[in-house]
Amino acid sequence: MRSEEEHHDIVIVGGGICGLATALALHRIQEAWHHKSTVQVKSSRVEDFRCLKRTDLIQVLFDNLPAGSVRLGCQIVAVEGDSSTSFPILYVHDGSIIKAKVLIGCDGSNSIISKSLGLGALNSLPNCVIRGLTNYPNGHDLERCFLRNLDNGYMAFGRIPIDDKLVHWFVDWPYPDRDTDASKDPKFIMELAMQQIKDYPAEMIEMVESSNPSSLNLTRIRYRSPWHLVFGNFRRGTMTVAGDAMHMMGPFLGQGGCVALEDAVVLARNLAEAMPMGLEGGRVGDGELKKRIEAAFENYVKERKPRVLRLAMQSMLVGMLISSPSKIKRLLSLALLVVFFGGASLSYTRYDCGPL
Repeated sequence: MRSEEEHHDIVIVGGGICGLATALALHRIQEAWHHKSTVQVKSSRVEDFRCLKRTDLIQVLFDNLPAGSVRLGCQIVAVEGDSSTSFPILYVHDGSIIKAKVLIGCDGSNSIISKSLGLGALNSLPNCVIRGLTNYPNGHDLERCFLRNLDNGYMAFGRIPIDDKLVHWFVDWPYPDRDTDASKDPKFIMELAMQQIKDYPAEMIEMVESSNPSSLNLTRIRYRSPWHLVFGNFRRGTMTVAGDAMHMMGPFLGQGGCVALEDAVVLARNLAEAMPMGLEGGRVGDGELKKRIEAAFENYVKERKPRVLRLAMQSMLVGMLISSPSKIKRLLSLALLVVFFGGASLSYTRYDCGPL
């Protein structure tokens, strides 16, 4: 076991969409700090559904980061505050220690940073979802829209084209009696999917049957309950969380990746506003530095809570509408969706998180 000690200004835990996007946003701001200029990156309003391959998005984010800024294979096992400075200390699985002035947890549903903040455990629906990608070498004639087919109120099949040849699909159904982690075998997952859609139209069956085996994924649907978002503590000192580590929600609105990108922009913007000259600007003492970072993270959490709370509530209600075997719960979910969210309104896709 090693006992090496590293010191960094900013440490981001997690290499998914949110972690890489946050790193890129902070890198752009750091460039502005060094060149004494402003960053003119703005969010755009999207009026329709657009589906991307997660791996493609991650690759683009990774390719735009400076070489050496990403450390692979670094598993954080514990976090605590430094007794002298109160800045975070991270303990790595290989025995090394990382000390940071700023710690941002983008480490997903099993977040070590979230646990260190005392956030409640994630909830699970009695449902599983199988996702896959199907390639049509000669192209397809599917409309560029999201289609969801419900069966008996709690079984769903959905698909959305990514481009003229590639289509993303999913099967969602109650699956309470098995361990979803028991098998990652593509053959098993395919058989399970085919069993669920055996009575569906031939077009849907063919789509699943022709999918790329390596793209198949079987998971249980987990989410952070809205009341945990209301009462949860999403920062302590100079440590905070973003993405799924903060607000994991079901896939029913298709906004998980979008919200992670919003988090990155809002977090970086608040940090930049609190420290216009950078972490070393003005050579302020540790006490003043800590106070500025804490204020930035407090503003970030306040700004994000209303947005993620609304999405989490809407996603939970849609999930209940799809997955609950109880007609009463489904009717109640539908009524609440109509009253509070305008039914099938897509207003949540037109959110603007502001400039970076």
